[in-house]
Amino acid sequence: MTDRGNCGPRVTMLMRLEALAARVALGLLRRLGPVRASDVGGAISRAIGPRLPVSRVADANLRLALPGLDRAARRAIIRDVWDNLGRTVGEFPHLSRLPRDPAHGPGWDMTGGEHLAAQVARGGAAIFVSGHIGNWEMLPPAVAHHGLPFASFYRAAANPLIDRMIRTLRDEAMEQSVPLFAKGARGARGALAHVARGGRLGMLVDQKMNDGIEARLFGHPAMTAPALAAMALRYRCPVIPGYVERLGPARLRIHVEAPLPLPDTGDRQADVLALTQAVNDRLEHWIRTHPGSWLWLHRRWPKTLFQTRA
Repeated sequence: MTDRGNCGPRVTMLMRLEALAARVALGLLRRLGPVRASDVGGAISRAIGPRLPVSRVADANLRLALPGLDRAARRAIIRDVWDNLGRTVGEFPHLSRLPRDPAHGPGWDMTGGEHLAAQVARGGAAIFVSGHIGNWEMLPPAVAHHGLPFASFYRAAANPLIDRMIRTLRDEAMEQSVPLFAKGARGARGALAHVARGGRLGMLVDQKMNDGIEARLFGHPAMTAPALAAMALRYRCPVIPGYVERLGPARLRIHVEAPLPLPDTGDRQADVLALTQAVNDRLEHWIRTHPGSWLWLHRRWPKTLFQTRA
């Protein structure tokens, strides 16, 4: 039995079973509470993840980016990567209920909130930039808490029923619905129009984009999406960096930094590259500071770099 709902993707019986399993899992995580859900997610992920083939990608990335690490140090970081990923999943259904500035236990706090206050006073378009570091899902609700809800790019889950659950959880955490732009040319046009109207946009820019521009990351060429820099320079809107530091199970700290300087040399291509590189430099600094919190599992650098080092 299948159906298409409102002219969307065809929903199959397998999708319904997957969605049922996801609802059961979410229900269990909610009953556990944020700390136990984080601990369970981390334990399962770090027990299974390091054994998966994708962990070899992480090891190769670490050998390239941080060549001074020995095998034991790389294995420890990979274990931390999986632990953080599992905790991020376990904490996801609890984000809307995490308190701010708790004396102890689960919750979140923030450094650099003055930069958000300045943007509220300034008004207009802004671009928030981060990467898959710590529990990155906490960034949108934390920034929205300061009166700056932002739209973002989004890769829909293959199962539309599960996709709907994920979007509902994100809206609950934000306490409102915000625009989501599909990754690709159509989504990019929508995001551009959104910023042109004075809207705010959040972007995670730490993954490889084959048709991007060549900036550097950890001293190596890394194809990087230029859209953020192009939009910011076109509309002269602030680019505000920030990331999430994990302090413990369901205990998070959001770091917000001052807006990046916007180059204005008159050479558009050079300015786009300079701003893109500035973003990569911030990402690299955060990753070096918290190497076990970043998703080293992604193929971030060209394959030729690894072939020459094999």
